[in-house]
Amino acid sequence: MKKNKYPINREFLPLSKFTPTVSLRGIALANKLYRMPKSLYKDPELKIETVKIPGYMDGEIELMLFTPVGIEKPAPCFYFIHGGGFVFEAASSHYRRAASIAKDAECIVAFVRYRQGPDFIFPYPQEDCYAALVWLHEHAEEIGIDPGRIGIGGDSAGGTLAVTSCLIARDRGRSDMMPLFQLLIYPFLDKRGESESYRKYTDTPMWNSTLSKQVNPIIDPHPEEIPLAYRSPVEADTLEGLPQAYIEVAEFDALRDDGILYSKLLQETGIDVEFHDTQGTMHGYDYVLNAPTTMLMAILRIEYMKRKFSEC
Repeated sequence: MKKNKYPINREFLPLSKFTPTVSLRGIALANKLYRMPKSLYKDPELKIETVKIPGYMDGEIELMLFTPVGIEKPAPCFYFIHGGGFVFEAASSHYRRAASIAKDAECIVAFVRYRQGPDFIFPYPQEDCYAALVWLHEHAEEIGIDPGRIGIGGDSAGGTLAVTSCLIARDRGRSDMMPLFQLLIYPFLDKRGESESYRKYTDTPMWNSTLSKQVNPIIDPHPEEIPLAYRSPVEADTLEGLPQAYIEVAEFDALRDDGILYSKLLQETGIDVEFHDTQGTMHGYDYVLNAPTTMLMAILRIEYMKRKFSEC
């Protein structure tokens, strides 16, 4: 079948020509290539350490801490959850983004390596990410962060997990652990697959609704066992009690309407939202770190984080 052509900005070449393979073999091959860039450990402005923390069902996960050298403590913290369709490991651009956020937003970045499919299906990703949020609060003094200034966020599936971490904290009566803000980049938040963007963008690069359909049975084979809101946050009975949000969507993205709808629902609930609708972009566009649009949006994200951290 011939693919549609989309007027995606040329600044995202060659990534705008790439589409991942969602199959057990394709996932395994891709994950062998994804690594933390060793060059980041040589950055004189950062201290990077990895700690092992308790995860879901007595498991163990890793939490990486990116700490700017000389930062005044207790420092604000951004809890960053990477995307990847709940099956792919973090890409090098995720780690580089974490390092940049730590330095530019003048905060400690906590980067969780949660367990994912196909070996760990729902609710492992949701519960692992919530467990890391709990750990950050319980060890705030030890690692030098201010528990009242912890923001949470992520891209794509990471956006889902940022929202579900907030929902779980609320639902389990841990409003004391509610993050200061949500920072969501082209998040996946509506599993119904009925939106206009989902129907329209079936073959866009990087991610599309065809890939969403392919990955769904891998990550969520028993949906009846998991609360609806933790699979499809826009379908939650209420969003009351959730934090203010920064939400960014991409133009040629099957998930575009997810972010638009979530923004609308938050605002209807009385929760402040800063919304950005990027143009000429596709899902994952900001993996091209030196693209002008990526750099502009990075500035806006940092400005938002620093503003929210300073308001406390």
